[in-house]
Amino acid sequence: MNVIAVFDIGKTNKKILLFNESFELLEQNEEKFPTITDDEGFECDDIERIENWIIASLKALIGQPNYHLKAVNFSTYGATLVFLDAKGQRLTPLYNYLKPVSDEIQNRLFDQYGGQQEFCRKTASPALGLLLNTGIQMLWLKYQQAEVFGKVATILNFPQYLSYLLTKKVVAEPTYLGCHTFLWDFDQNGYHEWVSKEGFQLDVPVDSDTAYEVELAGHKFMAGVGIHDSSASLAPYLLGVQEKFVLVSTGTWCVSMNPFNEDPLTDDELANNCLKYLSIYQKPVKSTMYFMGHIHDVNVERIQGHFNVDSKAYHKVALDRALTDRIFEKEKVFFKNGTPEGHVDEQVDLSQFESFEMAYHQFMYDLTLECAHYLKITLPKNDDGKSLIVTGGFARNSLYIENLVRLFPTKQVFTSEMDNASALGAAMVCVAKSQGQIKPAINLGLKLWS
Repeated sequence: MNVIAVFDIGKTNKKILLFNESFELLEQNEEKFPTITDDEGFECDDIERIENWIIASLKALIGQPNYHLKAVNFSTYGATLVFLDAKGQRLTPLYNYLKPVSDEIQNRLFDQYGGQQEFCRKTASPALGLLLNTGIQMLWLKYQQAEVFGKVATILNFPQYLSYLLTKKVVAEPTYLGCHTFLWDFDQNGYHEWVSKEGFQLDVPVDSDTAYEVELAGHKFMAGVGIHDSSASLAPYLLGVQEKFVLVSTGTWCVSMNPFNEDPLTDDELANNCLKYLSIYQKPVKSTMYFMGHIHDVNVERIQGHFNVDSKAYHKVALDRALTDRIFEKEKVFFKNGTPEGHVDEQVDLSQFESFEMAYHQFMYDLTLECAHYLKITLPKNDDGKSLIVTGGFARNSLYIENLVRLFPTKQVFTSEMDNASALGAAMVCVAKSQGQIKPAINLGLKLWS
């Protein structure tokens, strides 16, 4: 059987998934690798272990008699760069996008190129701080680690680096560049002028469906150039849904993506983490990001500790609509002043709740309110879209979905029973050219919540 393999690299889970030529999932294997620390002691992914796992997994797959590997692609999280020397060898650890850096670097860009508001508007990237604005990683290495930077010959985005392991092709890809990078000028549809003026030479992006023939362990197959996971997760729905929708992709981040909002970014939107992605068609997608999965986990850990319940207790909390009715009539308890800097709302007195179940219902309502604030930003002024499609881990959280239904009464809220949308999108894009089209009949597993 011909199969397409996708390596879906998230912050928490690393997966290899196999699809047949009808894009039906055949099997998946998941790994959780322990993190290491970078050269300054900050936590980061173990890139060497990821590299070895990818090659070993492909060799094992090639050796299976019941599968014939036709293609492979990569879907990864964003805001991560890999720096190579003249021999193509990696120079640095895989720096964590949560690593703090001085605001001096970004402020220098703002001062030179029209101020923060104009610079962020042109690049469709709010100033997120840390290393989340990918271009800052380049400048940080240049100015803070000059000796290492002097050896840099090539800079690759994370998914393109994983593809490079197989193809040895140095390429850029549009969905990654249009992702809060500070690199892409949406007015000019090209790299912002600061990139060349700072001495960086980045490749013109190839189409997302570009693939190259490679050989491994005596077997030839096609290797895609990799794709940013948020844009990858949007691809199957762009291809399979006929009406306007907003995709709410949940996990560590809640990313709300509206491919049908062409309004320009406003200063208020930029201040609320609104940005634009580029779709697989290189069209702008208005999007917001909220660190929902992480915020959920660290607060639930505190709540579970207070009630002395096990770490999986929240999985067992059944939706109580009567309790939800009462919560909707009251004001927020958590996040009264927004999400705190440390993400855990230590100000909430948990003794006011009679049980863990009551506390979790209240917490999920307040968390959904925070998420809804960012989701609403993606809606145009004259919004005529009818659907919200929720994917990822929180699509299975009945409290979250119920709260969304109540907060968006004019929308139909669908959950997608199709897991692994990012991997599916990466698979579909990878073989698009060889199939001559990119719209196969696929089952999105949409379920209307009522």
